[in-house]
Parts: sequence; structure tokens; C-alpha cells
Amino acid sequence: EEFLTLFHEENPEAGPVRPRLREVRAEIAATGTYTHTPKELVFGARVAWRNSDRCIGRLYWKSLRVRDRRRVNTVEGVAVECVDHLREAVSDGRIRPMVTIFAQDRPGAPGPRIWNEQLIRYAGYAMDDGSVVGDPRNAGFTTMARKLGWPGGRGTPFDVLPLAISMGDGPPVLSTIPGDAVLEVPLSHPAYPWFERLGLRWHAVPAISNMCLEIGGVCYRAAPFNGWYMGTEIGARNLADPDRYNLVPLVAARLGLDTRNERSLWRDHALVELNVAVLHSFDRAGVTITDHHAESRRFLTHVAREESAGRICPADWSWIVPPISGAATPVFHRYYDQERLSPNFVTHPDSGERSAGRWSPGW
Repeated sequence: EEFLTLFHEENPEAGPVRPRLREVRAEIAATGTYTHTPKELVFGARVAWRNSDRCIGRLYWKSLRVRDRRRVNTVEGVAVECVDHLREAVSDGRIRPMVTIFAQDRPGAPGPRIWNEQLIRYAGYAMDDGSVVGDPRNAGFTTMARKLGWPGGRGTPFDVLPLAISMGDGPPVLSTIPGDAVLEVPLSHPAYPWFERLGLRWHAVPAISNMCLEIGGVCYRAAPFNGWYMGTEIGARNLADPDRYNLVPLVAARLGLDTRNERSLWRDHALVELNVAVLHSFDRAGVTITDHHAESRRFLTHVAREESAGRICPADWSWIVPPISGAATPVFHRYYDQERLSPNFVTHPDSGERSAGRWSPGW
């Protein structure tokens, strides 16, 4: 009722809400759930982005392209549409914000599940000595995929994992992502030729795929969505975190920094150069990316617009403030509303277990 009221308030051309409420109540009484109209679905997905308190890039919420694929009812069909999503999200290096929405959960008929955390993730091969080749975050998922029959990639640090998709709580089916659907950017540095010889790269489309899109009480458990990267997501987290690629010590060594004493700020120096390389490389490749200074200013523009529209703008400070140079950005110096709004993208506990390769109902 709250969602439909919101939809009609923000879309006056839809007419009064009462007839729609009567219609929906009758459908719920007959089937246990209800079906969103195409316009309700588009509005709900966009507002879910608007309400996502951990996202700094919400200024563009009205531009989200919504692909309605609720009629797709097979694992193979979901896999095909996920690949099409990756292709359509890129146009000559320009990344388009996009969501593909598959069938909702219905009583006795759960919708599809995408087990991957993101549509594109790099494998993490666990070695006998306890080390990991690739992304340690995905070591559990990689082990699960191998048990399900994936032969593995070439054994490089950047092998793209297959998609794992199931209908409801059934066993997952693996599907390889074609190479032409994975846009990757080789990383180099504008001042250090040795950086390119490290052989680093990263994919261009951050398509989150294990979150549930909740609209008006309806759960769309498979609704992969993407914006574009902010450089620090790659340079200060994916490539830098100690439990990920942990490249800060390597870059510091190549820079010739004094790593014996933390007061030399060698970690800070190396981290900045790593982020310089990411932004430089994406710009050189002509692929959309933003930096944390520009995006911080844009986010405060979004907050001002929401407040002028009479809406609150919830934000999680620990996610909105960038992981480097936080105090140098305007988002650092204020507090934000903490209320949880709906529609929204949420993570269910079993989704986290699936993406970690730990979920096993006995298949």
C-alpha cells in the first residue's frame, strides 16, 4: 500500500490510487502475491537505487535503464540475459546504469537465484601452501565451481568465473561468460613504465547480482544491476585490501619507498599511485569511471535535490566517505539520515552463503 501510494503520488498521470489498491488486494487474495505493472516496476527499481544508503552515485537514479525479463523461466534463459546485460551495459566504453529483473518469488514458486556476488568476478585458486592465486574473496566460490564441474581458467590472477544460477533453492547450473561480454581495462601508470609490466587489469562493469530487489513487498531475488566504477573501489579496495589482491606492499617496493617505518607513510604513497594508475588506465581506454572527489560533490547535489523535493536521503557514512582522502572530500564533514527506506536492494543471508560457496541444502 505504501509503495503504490508513493507511485501514484510521484506519477500523477497514473490517476487515483484506490482502484489500483482494490485490484492488488483482490490479486493477493486469489494468488498470495501480486504483479507489478511495467511502469510500477521501472519506478520501483529506480527508487530502490534512490534509497540505497551505501551508494554514492545516486544522482543519476532517474537514468537507470530497466530490462523487464520477468517471463524468463529457465536457468539457461537467465544466463543468456545476464550476458546480454553485460553487453548492453557498454557502448563504446560508455557504461550505462542498468538493471535486469527476473521473475519474482511467488507462493510455492520461487524465482531464480544468481549465486555470483557480481556477474563478473575473478577466480581465487586456493593453493596447498595456503596462498591464493587470484582474488581471495572468491576462493570459496571458485572451489564450489570446481566441484560442480568447472575446469578452471588459465590459472592467472584474473580468470573470469562462470555464472552459477538456480531456480529457487535447487542446485546451481554453471554457464561460462563469453569473452566478448567482459570488457577489461589493462592497468598502467602515467609516470612509471614498470607498472604496466605488472600485468594488472580490471573489468569495467560492476554488476552486483546477489542482492534482492524488494518493491512493495515483492521479492525479485535475481535483479543484477550496475552503475560505473568509482576509482577507489578498484584502487583502494579490490586491488589494495590485504584480504584481496594486497598490492600496496608490491607497489611500495617498486617505488623504492622505505617500508620499515610506518611514519614514512609508504602505504599512503603507494595507495595513491595505485589509484592514479586506475583512473589513468580507464581514461586511456575510453571507459567510464569517476573519481572520489567529483562523486562526492555530485552526491551532495543529490542530497540537496532530495531535500528540496521533501524527501530524506538516507546514507551510511562509512560507505559514502571514500576509502582514501576522506577528509579531503565534502561528504566527510556532515551526518546523514539513517532511516531504511523501501523499495530497496537488500542482501538475504542465504545469498551471502551462496556467493561465498558455503551454501549447501543437500544437492
